[in-house]
Amino acid sequence: MRKIPMANTYSQIHVQLVFAVSSRTYLIRESWKDELCMYMTGIIQSYGHKVLAINAMPDHIHVLFGMRPTQAVSELVREIKTGSAKWINGSGFLKGRFEWQEGYGAFSYEKGSLPGIISYIAIQKEHHHIKTFMEEYREMLYEFGVQFDERFLFREPS
Repeated sequence: MRKIPMANTYSQIHVQLVFAVSSRTYLIRESWKDELCMYMTGIIQSYGHKVLAINAMPDHIHVLFGMRPTQAVSELVREIKTGSAKWINGSGFLKGRFEWQEGYGAFSYEKGSLPGIISYIAIQKEHHHIKTFMEEYREMLYEFGVQFDERFLFREPS
């Protein structure tokens, strides 16, 4: 159900989502990752949010968007994951079943830091020659002061 914005409600909320493929397997292929990003962009925009940057790696994805205060982040993530997994499974891209791993990271940013975050998301492929996804993710958790239990971080690839 789409929610209508309330009169006299103004916001500036920028969120980066990070989530991983189930078991961190390398299933997102270069040949269809742009289509996946466009599909996810469509889901996010259908709820009135504005995608600022999106990039998929073989085992995870980063999305930076301007969020309207009409929906909970958890609800949007559920819609993105459910819709995109259904789209991937129906596309014939993979022989097996595609699933996203449980959980996600959601990090908020001030407007002045957006150009740097947009660039960072755009160069994920190069960035991961320097740091692994898990090193990057732990660094984000530490930077934002998020307490976490190692047992519940994304699983390492099997």
